[in-house]
Amino acid sequence: MPVTDPIADVLTRVRNAVAIRRERVRVRSSKIAIAIAETLKSEGFITGFEVLPSERTKVQNDLELSLKYGPGGETVISRIDRVSKPGRRIYARKTDLKPVLRGLGILILSTPKGVMSDRQARSANVGGEVLCRVE
Repeated sequence: MPVTDPIADVLTRVRNAVAIRRERVRVRSSKIAIAIAETLKSEGFITGFEVLPSERTKVQNDLELSLKYGPGGETVISRIDRVSKPGRRIYARKTDLKPVLRGLGILILSTPKGVMSDRQARSANVGGEVLCRVE
């Protein structure tokens, strides 16, 4: 079944997996999903990810994310939301990028230099489309 918004699908699957305390979650693989997973890993929200062959179709691969929890079992991702949607795109200039939750959260942006967190975008001195917010 085709997905209209693959980014929202990835975020919803991660949100649902965190809610039921799963260690791993499988999502449909795409370039943007891999870029989001790389950003989440570099910022410490997940422990890792790998691209695996899909069980349903031989054409498309799956992406398996290893979710991260604290020493007491508390969730590292407490909130993950889509900001820019297909019906309404949200863009941010480099001057508009402020720390999320005083630096404890991130924004994931699609910039001319690739998909990156707001911290990386501020240091690279670029702005772009705000894909999602992770707290």
